[in-house]
Amino acid sequence: MTHRPYDLVILGATGFTGQLVAQYLMKRYGMGGDLHWAIAGRSQTKLEELKQRLGSPELPIVVADNHDRASLDALCEQTHVVCSTVGPYALHGDAVVAACVASGTDYCDLTGEVPWMARMLDRYSEEAVTSGARIVHCCGFDSVPSDMGVAFLQDKAKASLGEPLVEIRMGVEAMRGAMSGGTAASMVNIIQEANKDPQVKKTLSNPFALCPQGQRSGSKQPYVKGPVWNPSLGSWLAPFIMAAINTRVVHKSHALRGHSWGEDFRYEEAMMTGPGFKGRRRAWMLSLALGGFAVGASLSPVRRLMQKTFLPKPGEGPSPQAQEKGFFKLKFVGQTADGRVMAARVTGDRDPGYGSTAKMLGEAAVCLATQCPQSEVAGGFWTPSTALGQAYQERLTQNAGLTFECLD
Repeated sequence: MTHRPYDLVILGATGFTGQLVAQYLMKRYGMGGDLHWAIAGRSQTKLEELKQRLGSPELPIVVADNHDRASLDALCEQTHVVCSTVGPYALHGDAVVAACVASGTDYCDLTGEVPWMARMLDRYSEEAVTSGARIVHCCGFDSVPSDMGVAFLQDKAKASLGEPLVEIRMGVEAMRGAMSGGTAASMVNIIQEANKDPQVKKTLSNPFALCPQGQRSGSKQPYVKGPVWNPSLGSWLAPFIMAAINTRVVHKSHALRGHSWGEDFRYEEAMMTGPGFKGRRRAWMLSLALGGFAVGASLSPVRRLMQKTFLPKPGEGPSPQAQEKGFFKLKFVGQTADGRVMAARVTGDRDPGYGSTAKMLGEAAVCLATQCPQSEVAGGFWTPSTALGQAYQERLTQNAGLTFECLD
């Protein structure tokens, strides 16, 4: 590892999100400084074009194909961290993880594909421990704000109340952003997998699916399936499309911490739609829209129509102006076993899925490469909060436009 020339390499750098991560690293860290990084993809021509757009002729290029193991092995020999932006990961991610694990190369990505992550965990966890590779999934909007937000609130609760919170609810107070073609393709692929394979459906329904083997069961978890009033958040709630991802990551973090928040820890996420009649009506509208999308995506004729008409195509995504105008604001409310309450808020200053995600993923890769020694974080499958910890939170607040604050 000491002779590898790059701290990190962005794999899939010419894709929509990969370009955003490359732009962010170039703006924040440039070339010729303390951070040594490169871009990688399967097309030399497209990589050269990206290098020119970034205005950096000295930016190194590595040609590697997600489905060509030899090229991935060669890539891993050159870098400490592979930062993968190529999805759907269930279609394009297996060989990358395998190559990183085999070579002891650290890895991070922005996947939210729970069945795929569960397969990678079961297939490679023991080998990763042996090789020393640290595998950190979900380093974008799913699930950094949720995972880091819960960890932040729990740390504050232990410091001020002397004990952890046994229950936390996260409500999305406000959010502005658009879906990209890559996200749409990943969501549709997960629905297709679930329709074909009962085991995938079972994995999706288990809140503890990403926990280490032997720890994939626990107390009954709350789950918002339709409009419901929540007094602790003071709002009507509707289902949040990312909840099925974020809750699994939070429970994995809890398991990796030795269940330090209590064996019966409960966690829930939902969209906040406000109080009163308007809030209730909006909760119904959001619930019906999400349900309609899930049903439509599961039916082949409807799915093809959706993909042809309004779902973005792979490589498409929100404009730079839309990313600049985007934001998110999340509220976390928790209580201790004896009923004491604490609350926190996490915010981001860009479109959550892309403008903000690019910064979160970029900083995760930098943190993993430069601030996570093997003596503190051993090989294995981790979450953002358990692998990257306080150093990552500081990077997010100093560089990536996120805030973490306790509420009165």
